[in-house]
Amino acid sequence: MVAGAGGHTLSLAEARRAVLRAQGFGARPSGGLTRRHLVAASRRIGMLQIDSVNVLMRAHYFPLYSRLGAYPLKLLDEVSYSPKRRQFFEYWGHEACLLPLEVFPLLRWRMERARNFVGTWAMLARFAKANRAFIERVFAVIDEHGPASAGEIARRLLEERPTGTRGWWGWTQSKAALEFLFWCGRITTATRRNFTRVYDLVDRVIPLEILNAPTPSCEEAQRRLIAIAGRALGVATETDLRDYFRLPMAEARGRIAELVETGELVPIAVESWKAYLHRDAKIPRRVDARALISPFDSLIWERRRPERLFGFRYRIEIYTPAHKREHGYYVLPFLLRDRLVARVDLKADRQQGQLLVLSALAEPNVDRLKAAGALADELALLARWVGLEQIAVADRGNLAAPLKSALSNAERTEPFGADKDFRLEEA
Repeated sequence: MVAGAGGHTLSLAEARRAVLRAQGFGARPSGGLTRRHLVAASRRIGMLQIDSVNVLMRAHYFPLYSRLGAYPLKLLDEVSYSPKRRQFFEYWGHEACLLPLEVFPLLRWRMERARNFVGTWAMLARFAKANRAFIERVFAVIDEHGPASAGEIARRLLEERPTGTRGWWGWTQSKAALEFLFWCGRITTATRRNFTRVYDLVDRVIPLEILNAPTPSCEEAQRRLIAIAGRALGVATETDLRDYFRLPMAEARGRIAELVETGELVPIAVESWKAYLHRDAKIPRRVDARALISPFDSLIWERRRPERLFGFRYRIEIYTPAHKREHGYYVLPFLLRDRLVARVDLKADRQQGQLLVLSALAEPNVDRLKAAGALADELALLARWVGLEQIAVADRGNLAAPLKSALSNAERTEPFGADKDFRLEEA
């Protein structure tokens, strides 16, 4: 059992600190950031989710910024897509994700099921069953002509017809075929051009030593995936562990039980809820974190998790009609020390060179002046990283006024939140 865990029970504060340490918060390097820092942080959390929303910054870049601070984006591009420096590949992890290359063999069972039309989107499976010859034609085009985008392949096939199926985002048949081949692990993303996937055969993208690695049984692969999730989460419920790699419920439950038997996961209680503590988890005495958290960060993937750990109800409202949104379009929780103390709706106005704070809202019982000061420092760092020269704060939210004041205070000689006696009032 981890020292300080108090037997088989953790306090909520201990659980929070264990989670934040496992996720890599509160330990930003003091010197220059290198590819080694990025690779280590990415492996620590297991994967980086990819999403097309670009209102602030592409989703896969942001979790590393939250943990490491400002880093050159080209470093992540290199370890993700450079043939000579590739450390990651794209596939379905939690959602579409960048995953460490060594995870590739652990997902072959998912690829095999997709080839049997299991585990993919139902519409995609139906399309694939009905269009097997066409899918092989698409594969042959990539095999013969090399890396290509969906649009390039459609033009080679003189095919621009949408699938005609609602919910397919206007995909052509070739795009649907590519997505099925991607699920099956026959093709993957060789690189991206302006975020557009460029597909190639897996054999030409994944290094030979990974392709030749032994294929574990489905059960062993799932155990190792849950172990990765457990290590990344530190403290997790059964649902947290299963949801990390989106594993089937019954199979995940069996694998968790097996990891309990081996001692890799330890059943514990955190106040009123049951959880598992990974055997490598540590519970620091304090966590000095300061970070904006992307809506696609693994810390908050399972939406009930921030409620249990932080008393922070969070829902992504990107797909909610504007008049029904409670907090905004692209809302980021703000982590200070070991609490989620506020949320801000952010947008990068690149034409005007401004970071727009469309709303800023502090949680109940939080010292707003202290929170606003720390948030001002983080927003200034973010603006520089994104390449914006100004920060504009709208009047919406109970933190807007103190945030404006903090940002306009040019006389500060040290960052807000640097005082060692700083405390947030407990809810």
